[in-house]
Amino acid sequence: MAGRRSSIFAVYLLIHLCILALLWAHAQPGQSRARPDLELKRQMVGSLGLTDLCLFTEARYTRHPAMADSNAPFQDHPMSFDHFPSGSIVTVPEHLRYESGKP
Repeated sequence: MAGRRSSIFAVYLLIHLCILALLWAHAQPGQSRARPDLELKRQMVGSLGLTDLCLFTEARYTRHPAMADSNAPFQDHPMSFDHFPSGSIVTVPEHLRYESGKP
């Protein structure tokens, strides 16, 4: 049984609005948990006058650890050593440490 095209579109729109509402509701707890940490980062950026976080200037994967991919230190060869001193100071970001994102 084929319905009117406007009815099909209305159902399609309703389903996607429900999905959007669920995504919004899912994001709220994480946003409230991240708020204190975000406020500390805002204060640091304001006091230091930073435009972007740059911890070290040696290698692109140590400049902003959250933006680095897990293979960047080994881009020349998979068994190569990290020859920048900052690579031994900065640990791998938590979200890259494990395959699933959780320990």
